[in-house]
Amino acid sequence: MTTLRWLTVPRTAGVTCGVPWPRGTVPAGAPFAARADDAHRTAVPVQSWVTATWPDGSVQWSAHAFGPQARPAPAYTLVAGEPPAAPPAAVEVTGSGDAIVVATGAATWVVPRHGPALVRTVHCAGREIARDARLISLWDDTPESDVAGTVHRRQLRGQVESATVEQAGPVRAVVRLTGRHIPEDDGPGPSLLPFAVRLYFYAGAAEVRLMHTLVWEGDGDCFLAGLGLRTDIPMRDEPHDRHVRLAGPAGPDGRPGFLTEAVRGITGLRRDPGAAARAAQVAGRPCGPVTDWPETVSRRLHLVPAFGDWTLDQTGPDGFTLAKRTAPGHAWVTIPAGTRAAGYGYAGGVGGGLGFGLRDFWRLYPTRLDVRAAATDTATATVWLWSPSAPAMDLRFYHGGRGQDTFAEQLEALEITYEDYEPGFGDPRGITRTHELVLRPYAATPGADTLAADAAALNDPPLLVAEPSRLHAAGVFGDWSPVDRSTPPRAGIEDRLDFLFDFYAGQREQRRWYGFWDYGDVMHAYDPDRHQWRYDVGGYAWDNSELSPDLWLWYQFLRTGRADVFRFAEAMTRHTGEVDVYHSGPWRGLGSRHNVQHWGCSCKQLRISSAIYRRFHYYLTADERTGDLLREVATAERALLVVDPSRKIRDAEPRPGAAPMGLGTDWGALAAAWLTEWERTGDEHARAAARDKLLTSMADIGALPHGFFTAEARLAPDTGHVTPAGERPGVSHLSAVFGLAEICSELVALTAGTRIGATFEAAWLRYCRLYLAPPEVQRAELGQALSGISLIQAHSRLAAYAAARTGDPDLAALAWHAFHEGVGDQLNTNPLQSEPVWRTTSVASPQVLTPVDEAAYISTNDAAQYGLAAIQLLALVAAGTVATKR
Repeated sequence: MTTLRWLTVPRTAGVTCGVPWPRGTVPAGAPFAARADDAHRTAVPVQSWVTATWPDGSVQWSAHAFGPQARPAPAYTLVAGEPPAAPPAAVEVTGSGDAIVVATGAATWVVPRHGPALVRTVHCAGREIARDARLISLWDDTPESDVAGTVHRRQLRGQVESATVEQAGPVRAVVRLTGRHIPEDDGPGPSLLPFAVRLYFYAGAAEVRLMHTLVWEGDGDCFLAGLGLRTDIPMRDEPHDRHVRLAGPAGPDGRPGFLTEAVRGITGLRRDPGAAARAAQVAGRPCGPVTDWPETVSRRLHLVPAFGDWTLDQTGPDGFTLAKRTAPGHAWVTIPAGTRAAGYGYAGGVGGGLGFGLRDFWRLYPTRLDVRAAATDTATATVWLWSPSAPAMDLRFYHGGRGQDTFAEQLEALEITYEDYEPGFGDPRGITRTHELVLRPYAATPGADTLAADAAALNDPPLLVAEPSRLHAAGVFGDWSPVDRSTPPRAGIEDRLDFLFDFYAGQREQRRWYGFWDYGDVMHAYDPDRHQWRYDVGGYAWDNSELSPDLWLWYQFLRTGRADVFRFAEAMTRHTGEVDVYHSGPWRGLGSRHNVQHWGCSCKQLRISSAIYRRFHYYLTADERTGDLLREVATAERALLVVDPSRKIRDAEPRPGAAPMGLGTDWGALAAAWLTEWERTGDEHARAAARDKLLTSMADIGALPHGFFTAEARLAPDTGHVTPAGERPGVSHLSAVFGLAEICSELVALTAGTRIGATFEAAWLRYCRLYLAPPEVQRAELGQALSGISLIQAHSRLAAYAAARTGDPDLAALAWHAFHEGVGDQLNTNPLQSEPVWRTTSVASPQVLTPVDEAAYISTNDAAQYGLAAIQLLALVAAGTVATKR
C-alpha cells in the first residue's frame, strides 16, 4: 500500500506516475487498485503497467495512469493485489481504414496513419471543433539577409510516415507518429527534420497532449526560420460571437491573465449595444440577436472592423509583443504587451473552439502564437516552437579553428581555453529537442477561470509522487536518505544543500539560462573578474552534465520531495538527454563534453549520454520519450569503435574489434545503460543481452589483477568481456564522478550472494579504500603510489561507502575529513571545503549588465561534488562521527 500526493497544486487533468516497490513484495502480474483519500475512500479508476522488475521477477517500478477528476483528492492510496475500478467511460482506440480513432468520452480524435496531418479531425459535444493539425517549417538559405535585405525562404510540411498505438486504454491511450518535413507542394526538394510525436489521451478528458521531438539533420546550408504546429478551426458564429484569448504572464498562483477580445468588438463603441450584450461578449457568451440591440448599433454593425489576425511573439525570456490586424494587406495594430507569456490561447466562438499551447513557452524562446483568418469561415491557430519573427536558427560552429589542425595544437589550446577542439566535430547533426504541447477542444468559449486553470496545468502538469520515506524504503537508486535535521551537523549540511539548489535556481533566473537549445542546462565555471559565468570561454561554458549535477538534483528531489527541485531536474534531463547527446549519425549514443556550444566539443563520450542521468525521470513519470533515450544507449558500446575518446593522447593503436574503454566514465555509463535495460520491461531479447553483458563485464572486472585500478581496458562489444590493455595500475580523478559510485552501489546490492557479486564487490571496495589512502598504503597494495588524485570532496563518498560496508571507523573518519578538509597534500580540494561561511554577494553597478547575485567560489563542479558527497555521507555514515569545526 502506498500513498501518493500531488507534487504541486491538484489538477483536474489526467496524470501518469511511477511507484517503486521493495524487492520481492509485489509479484509479477499483480493488479493495482486506487482509492481517494477522502471521507468515503472512493475507488478511483487506474490503469497500471510494470516498467521495471527485480532479478527475481517481482515488480520494481510500476506506472499508473489516472483520468481527470472534477474534484481531485489531496492524496490517493495505491494497493497492490486488488483489481482496479473501471472508468465510467473508457478511452477507446479503434482502427478505421487509414486512420486511428480515439474516443475519450469527452472528445473524438481521428489520427491518420500517413500524410500531412497529425490529427484529421476532433469532435466535441457533437460538433467538429478543429481539423488538420499539422507540422510546418520555414527554411532560409542564410541566417542573415543579403545586401538587398533578401532572404530566400521556403516552406516545408510534416509528413507522417508511420503510426503506432502504444497504449489503448482503458484510462490512457498513446499513439506515436513519426515522419519528416518535405516540400509543401510535394515537388522535388530537401527532406529535413525527422520528427516523432506522441499523442496522449485520457478517459474523460477532451484534450490531447503532444510530445514533439525533432532530430536535427540540417547541414551548413540549412537554417531553420520557423517551426510550428498549425490547426484549422471552423468559425460558424457571427463575428461578434467569435473570440480570441491569449495568455499573458502567470500570477503568484501560477494562473495567467488573458487578452480577452472578440473578432468584432462591440465594447467601447460610440453607440452602446447595451450592458447585457457588452458583458456577454467579454465573458464569451452569446450576445443575443442583433435585432434586439439598439438600432443605432445594429444598422451600423457592418461598419465595425473585424480583426482576423492576431500574434503574440515571445522573442526573448523577458518580453512579448502583441498585435492584430483586420486582414493581410493592412497594417498591424499594436496591443499593450507584457513580460513572460504563459503560451496558451483560444480561438473559436460561442459554439465551440480550440485551446492550444506550448509548455515553458517563454523559457524556450523564440516562440509565437498566431491566430489567422478568424473573420472567415476557417481560422488557423499556430503554435510556433521557433518564431518566424526571430533570426533563422544558426548552428554553425562559433569559431574558425584558429589553426588547430593537429592533435598537438589542439592539446595546446586545451591548456588555455579548456576547449577540446577538432575540425568537423562541432557538428549538431543528430541532436534532438522535445517540446510539450496541448490541443484542447471546448464546446463553448471558456470562461476566464477555466482558461487560467488550463494554462496553469499546461505549464505545471500534474504529477503524483510517493513520500521520500516510501521511495527510500523501496531500496532504489542506491545510497541516499530522506532529509534528517536531528543533529546540528546534519542540519548544517542540509542548510548548505538547500543553499546550493536555491543558488542555482536563482542563477538560472538572473543569468537567463533559457532558450530553444539552452533551457535546462547550467554554466560550468565562473569568472569573478567580469562578474559573469564563462559563457564564451571554451570548455568553461555550458556544463553538459560535467561532474553529474543531474544526479545531485535528482537525489535531492528524492530526499526532499520539493516540487521546485523536481522541475529543475526534469528540465535538465530533457536538455542533457536530448541536446547534449547524438541520436543519429556516426556518434549515435555519445554525448559532447562541456563547451560554448552544447555540441561543440570534440570529446564525444559515454559519460554525457549515461542512462544514469535519465532513469530517475523515467521511473518517476513513466515518460515514454525518456524511455526512448534509455533504449538508445542500451547498445552504446558500439560507439566506442567509432570514436576513441583517448585518441589524442594514446600511445598505441587500438586493437581491431576491441573498443578502448576506461573502467570509470566509460564502463560506468555502459553499466547504467545495461542495468536499466535489464530492469525495464519490454524487449525480452534486449533485456537478456544487456544482463549478460553487464554480468560478464562485472565478472571480468572482479578478476582483473588491478580491478578498477586497471589504467586502460578493452571491451568486446558483442559479449561485454573486459580485458586489460596494460599491466601497470592507474587511476583517473574523473572515473567515479560520472555515476560510477552510484551504479556500483546498486550492482553490489543487486548481485549480493552470487559469485560474480562477491568478486565485483571486492574490486569496488578496494577502489573505495585506496583512492584516498596514504601513498604508502597505495604502494603496499598496488606496488606504486597513485598519481592524479584530486576532487577530494567528491571521492569522500567512496571512503564512506567502504566504511559502511566494512564497519571500519577509520574509514568513516577519513570520509568526513576528506569531505570537510581535504586530505593532506592531495590536489584540487573543493573551495566549498575551505570557505567558513557560504554566502552570495549582490552586484549592482555599471560593472554588470543587470544586478546579479554571485558566489564566486561555486562552480557547477564544486556544487555537484558537495551535493553528491553530502547526500551519500549522510546516508552511509552518521553525521557527527568526526568532530567538525562547522
